[in-house]
Amino acid sequence: MAEARERAGLSVRQLSERTRIREGVIARFEGDDFSVGDFYARAHLRTIASGLGLDPDELVRQYAQEHPDGDSPVRTSALFGGAAVLRERGRRGSGWTMAVAVALAIVVIVVVARMLGGSGDRTGPTAVRVPAPAQHGQVHHEGAREGRSLEEAFGPGLVVVKVTTRKPSWIAVKDAKGKAIFEGTLPEGKTTTYSARDRVKLVIADAGAVRLVVNGRDLGAPGKDGQMVRRTFAAGGPSPR
Repeated sequence: MAEARERAGLSVRQLSERTRIREGVIARFEGDDFSVGDFYARAHLRTIASGLGLDPDELVRQYAQEHPDGDSPVRTSALFGGAAVLRERGRRGSGWTMAVAVALAIVVIVVVARMLGGSGDRTGPTAVRVPAPAQHGQVHHEGAREGRSLEEAFGPGLVVVKVTTRKPSWIAVKDAKGKAIFEGTLPEGKTTTYSARDRVKLVIADAGAVRLVVNGRDLGAPGKDGQMVRRTFAAGGPSPR
Protein backbone atom coordinates (compact mmCIF):
# COMPACT_ATOMS: atom_id res chain seq x y z
CA MET A 1 0.00 0.00 0.00
CA ALA A 2 2.92 2.31 0.76
CA GLU A 3 4.32 1.72 -2.73
CA ALA A 4 0.98 2.63 -4.30
CA ARG A 5 0.81 5.80 -2.22
CA GLU A 6 4.35 6.79 -3.19
CA ARG A 7 3.62 6.08 -6.88
CA ALA A 8 0.66 8.43 -6.55
CA GLY A 9 3.04 11.09 -5.22
CA LEU A 10 1.22 11.39 -1.89
CA SER A 11 2.58 11.61 1.64
CA VAL A 12 0.78 9.91 4.52
CA ARG A 13 -0.53 13.30 5.59
CA GLN A 14 -1.85 14.10 2.11
CA LEU A 15 -3.56 10.69 1.85
CA SER A 16 -5.05 11.28 5.31
CA GLU A 17 -6.47 14.62 4.19
CA ARG A 18 -7.88 13.05 1.01
CA THR A 19 -9.53 10.07 2.75
CA ARG A 20 -10.31 11.60 6.17
CA ILE A 21 -8.53 8.64 7.79
CA ARG A 22 -6.05 9.43 10.57
CA GLU A 23 -2.34 9.42 9.68
CA GLY A 24 -1.64 6.93 12.46
CA VAL A 25 -4.13 4.41 11.05
CA ILE A 26 -2.65 4.69 7.54
CA ALA A 27 0.88 4.30 8.90
CA ARG A 28 -0.14 1.19 10.86
CA PHE A 29 -1.86 -0.30 7.80
CA GLU A 30 1.34 0.20 5.80
CA GLY A 31 3.16 -1.66 8.57
CA ASP A 32 0.66 -4.57 8.30
CA ASP A 33 -1.01 -3.62 11.58
CA PHE A 34 -4.80 -4.00 11.31
CA SER A 35 -5.57 -3.95 15.04
CA VAL A 36 -8.44 -1.50 14.44
CA GLY A 37 -10.55 -4.58 13.73
CA ASP A 38 -11.60 -6.52 10.65
CA PHE A 39 -14.79 -4.51 10.06
CA TYR A 40 -13.08 -1.13 10.19
CA ALA A 41 -9.98 -2.38 8.37
CA ARG A 42 -12.07 -3.43 5.35
CA ALA A 43 -13.96 -0.12 5.33
CA HIS A 44 -10.76 1.93 5.58
CA LEU A 45 -9.04 -0.16 2.91
CA ARG A 46 -11.87 0.53 0.48
CA THR A 47 -11.62 4.26 1.17
CA ILE A 48 -7.82 4.24 0.79
CA ALA A 49 -8.04 2.23 -2.45
CA SER A 50 -10.46 4.78 -3.90
CA GLY A 51 -8.15 7.61 -2.83
CA LEU A 52 -5.21 5.95 -4.62
CA GLY A 53 -7.16 4.99 -7.74
CA LEU A 54 -6.99 1.26 -6.93
CA ASP A 55 -9.69 -1.41 -7.12
CA PRO A 56 -11.29 -1.53 -3.63
CA ASP A 57 -12.54 -5.11 -4.08
CA GLU A 58 -9.10 -6.33 -5.11
CA LEU A 59 -7.38 -4.63 -2.14
CA VAL A 60 -9.91 -6.12 0.30
CA ARG A 61 -9.50 -9.53 -1.34
CA GLN A 62 -5.71 -9.36 -0.82
CA TYR A 63 -6.27 -8.35 2.79
CA ALA A 64 -8.62 -11.31 3.34
CA GLN A 65 -6.09 -13.73 1.82
CA GLU A 66 -3.29 -12.46 4.09
CA HIS A 67 -5.53 -12.48 7.19
CA PRO A 68 -7.71 -15.59 6.70
CA ASP A 69 -8.17 -16.26 10.41
CA GLY A 70 -9.64 -12.84 11.12
CA ASP A 71 -7.05 -12.17 13.85
CA SER A 72 -8.33 -8.61 14.23
CA PRO A 73 -10.41 -8.15 17.39
CA VAL A 74 -13.60 -6.88 15.69
CA ARG A 75 -15.34 -8.97 13.03
CA THR A 76 -18.17 -7.86 10.74
CA SER A 77 -20.21 -10.93 11.61
CA ALA A 78 -19.83 -10.20 15.30
CA LEU A 79 -21.12 -6.68 14.88
CA PHE A 80 -24.17 -7.52 12.81
CA GLY A 81 -24.76 -10.84 14.57
CA GLY A 82 -24.81 -8.97 17.87
CA ALA A 83 -27.28 -6.50 16.44
CA ALA A 84 -29.60 -9.36 15.39
CA VAL A 85 -29.46 -10.84 18.89
CA LEU A 86 -30.28 -7.46 20.41
CA ARG A 87 -33.27 -7.05 18.07
CA GLU A 88 -34.55 -10.50 19.01
CA ARG A 89 -34.13 -9.81 22.70
CA GLY A 90 -35.84 -6.46 22.24
CA ARG A 91 -38.90 -8.13 20.74
CA ARG A 92 -39.07 -10.69 23.56
CA GLY A 93 -38.46 -8.42 26.51
CA SER A 94 -39.64 -4.92 25.75
CA GLY A 95 -41.06 -4.57 29.27
CA TRP A 96 -37.73 -5.44 30.88
CA THR A 97 -35.96 -3.02 28.53
CA MET A 98 -38.29 -0.22 29.61
CA ALA A 99 -37.58 -0.95 33.28
CA VAL A 100 -33.82 -0.86 32.69
CA ALA A 101 -34.16 2.40 30.75
CA VAL A 102 -36.08 4.02 33.62
CA ALA A 103 -33.48 2.84 36.14
CA LEU A 104 -30.63 4.22 34.01
CA ALA A 105 -32.44 7.55 33.67
CA ILE A 106 -32.73 7.79 37.45
CA VAL A 107 -29.02 7.03 37.86
CA VAL A 108 -28.10 9.71 35.30
CA ILE A 109 -30.29 12.29 37.07
CA VAL A 110 -28.66 11.51 40.42
CA VAL A 111 -25.13 11.71 38.98
CA VAL A 112 -25.84 15.01 37.21
CA ALA A 113 -27.39 16.46 40.37
CA ARG A 114 -24.32 15.53 42.40
CA MET A 115 -21.98 16.98 39.78
CA LEU A 116 -23.91 20.26 39.72
CA GLY A 117 -24.05 20.35 43.47
CA GLY A 118 -20.29 19.81 43.69
CA SER A 119 -19.41 22.71 41.34
CA GLY A 120 -18.04 26.00 42.67
CA ASP A 121 -15.42 26.46 45.37
CA ARG A 122 -16.33 23.27 47.28
CA THR A 123 -15.03 19.90 46.18
CA GLY A 124 -17.96 17.51 46.29
CA PRO A 125 -17.76 13.76 46.77
CA THR A 126 -17.97 13.18 43.03
CA ALA A 127 -14.84 15.20 42.25
CA VAL A 128 -12.27 12.94 40.59
CA ARG A 129 -8.61 13.62 40.00
CA VAL A 130 -7.61 12.27 36.59
CA PRO A 131 -3.95 11.25 36.52
CA ALA A 132 -1.79 12.19 33.55
CA PRO A 133 -1.10 9.27 31.17
CA ALA A 134 2.00 7.34 32.17
CA GLN A 135 4.86 7.52 29.70
CA HIS A 136 7.50 4.83 29.40
CA GLY A 137 10.17 7.28 28.29
CA GLN A 138 10.75 10.95 28.75
CA VAL A 139 9.65 13.99 26.77
CA HIS A 140 11.76 17.08 27.37
CA HIS A 141 11.04 20.67 26.48
CA GLU A 142 13.62 22.51 24.41
CA GLY A 143 16.10 24.46 26.53
CA ALA A 144 15.18 22.77 29.82
CA ARG A 145 18.72 21.43 30.30
CA GLU A 146 20.83 23.94 28.40
CA GLY A 147 24.45 24.26 29.52
CA ARG A 148 24.74 20.62 30.64
CA SER A 149 26.21 17.64 28.83
CA LEU A 150 23.97 14.80 27.69
CA GLU A 151 25.33 12.47 30.36
CA GLU A 152 24.80 15.11 33.06
CA ALA A 153 21.31 15.91 31.82
CA PHE A 154 19.98 12.43 31.10
CA GLY A 155 22.43 9.95 32.61
CA PRO A 156 24.54 7.23 30.94
CA GLY A 157 22.91 4.57 28.79
CA LEU A 158 20.12 6.80 27.50
CA VAL A 159 19.30 7.60 23.90
CA VAL A 160 18.36 11.25 23.38
CA VAL A 161 16.50 12.16 20.17
CA LYS A 162 15.55 15.74 19.33
CA VAL A 163 12.91 16.15 16.62
CA THR A 164 12.34 19.50 14.89
CA THR A 165 9.54 19.84 12.33
CA ARG A 166 9.60 22.18 9.33
CA LYS A 167 6.02 21.17 8.53
CA PRO A 168 3.43 19.00 10.33
CA SER A 169 4.25 15.30 10.53
CA TRP A 170 2.86 12.27 12.38
CA ILE A 171 5.45 10.35 14.42
CA ALA A 172 5.46 7.44 16.85
CA VAL A 173 8.21 7.03 19.47
CA LYS A 174 8.79 3.80 21.44
CA ASP A 175 11.42 2.55 23.88
CA ALA A 176 13.54 -0.60 23.64
CA LYS A 177 10.65 -2.77 24.90
CA GLY A 178 8.19 -1.34 22.37
CA LYS A 179 6.28 0.74 24.92
CA ALA A 180 4.89 3.99 23.51
CA ILE A 181 6.53 7.27 24.54
CA PHE A 182 4.61 9.47 22.09
CA GLU A 183 2.29 9.07 19.11
CA GLY A 184 0.67 11.94 17.24
CA THR A 185 1.12 14.79 14.79
CA LEU A 186 3.75 17.41 15.62
CA PRO A 187 2.90 20.91 14.37
CA GLU A 188 5.16 22.98 12.13
CA GLY A 189 8.17 24.53 13.89
CA LYS A 190 7.91 22.24 16.96
CA THR A 191 11.08 21.00 18.67
CA THR A 192 10.70 18.12 21.13
CA THR A 193 13.27 15.87 22.79
CA TYR A 194 12.58 12.22 23.63
CA SER A 195 14.79 9.88 25.63
CA ALA A 196 14.73 6.25 26.73
CA ARG A 197 17.21 3.72 28.03
CA ASP A 198 19.13 1.57 25.52
CA ARG A 199 17.06 2.32 22.38
CA VAL A 200 14.58 4.73 20.85
CA LYS A 201 12.42 3.52 17.95
CA LEU A 202 10.82 6.02 15.57
CA VAL A 203 8.16 5.79 12.87
CA ILE A 204 7.91 9.02 10.85
CA ALA A 205 5.09 9.47 8.35
CA ASP A 206 6.81 12.30 6.42
CA ALA A 207 10.57 11.91 6.74
CA GLY A 208 11.35 15.07 4.80
CA ALA A 209 9.33 17.17 7.24
CA VAL A 210 11.61 16.63 10.26
CA ARG A 211 15.23 17.06 11.32
CA LEU A 212 16.78 14.67 13.86
CA VAL A 213 19.54 15.28 16.38
CA VAL A 214 20.54 12.01 18.08
CA ASN A 215 22.87 11.98 21.11
CA GLY A 216 24.00 15.50 20.20
CA ARG A 217 24.73 14.75 16.53
CA ASP A 218 22.68 16.47 13.82
CA LEU A 219 21.52 13.81 11.32
CA GLY A 220 19.30 16.13 9.28
CA ALA A 221 16.17 14.78 7.58
CA PRO A 222 15.89 10.96 7.76
CA GLY A 223 14.31 10.73 4.30
CA LYS A 224 12.46 12.47 1.48
CA ASP A 225 9.23 14.45 1.53
CA GLY A 226 6.24 12.12 1.81
CA GLN A 227 8.40 9.07 2.62
CA MET A 228 7.50 6.99 5.68
CA VAL A 229 10.58 5.71 7.50
CA ARG A 230 11.37 3.58 10.56
CA ARG A 231 14.54 4.27 12.55
CA THR A 232 16.06 2.73 15.68
CA PHE A 233 18.81 4.52 17.61
CA ALA A 234 20.91 2.89 20.32
CA ALA A 235 22.78 4.38 23.29
CA GLY A 236 26.32 5.46 22.54
CA GLY A 237 25.84 6.19 18.84
CA PRO A 238 23.48 8.03 16.52
CA SER A 239 23.71 5.64 13.59
CA PRO A 240 20.28 4.15 12.72
CA ARG A 241 19.94 0.35 12.96
